[in-house]
Amino acid sequence: QVQLVESGGGLVQAGGSLSLSCSASRSILSVNAMGWYRQAPGKERERVATITRTGGTNLADSVKGRFTIYRDNAKNTVYLQMNSLKPEDTAVYYCKADREGMSDWGKGTLVTVSL
Repeated sequence: QVQLVESGGGLVQAGGSLSLSCSASRSILSVNAMGWYRQAPGKERERVATITRTGGTNLADSVKGRFTIYRDNAKNTVYLQMNSLKPEDTAVYYCKADREGMSDWGKGTLVTVSL
């Protein structure tokens, strides 16, 4: 199992930026992929961005050009840089690690974007 701890959420005005961090309890090179997901009130959880062990990235259309996912293998940490934030980005953001046939989730960090 991989324990994941998210941090960096908070309140920001529209157009602002936030950087989220996801710290893993063991080497992130031991998992196939890591990702950021979000769940807004009353909505289903959705994929925001993923990054594979080899560094390949994939972002949801709604965040392309605004968000960037990257990793620091030495720190066992994955980051989500969020720029040009919009009120519709308001959600709890979760980190996920995909291992062989299993997934681990963090507890989430709240991002609130005000007008």
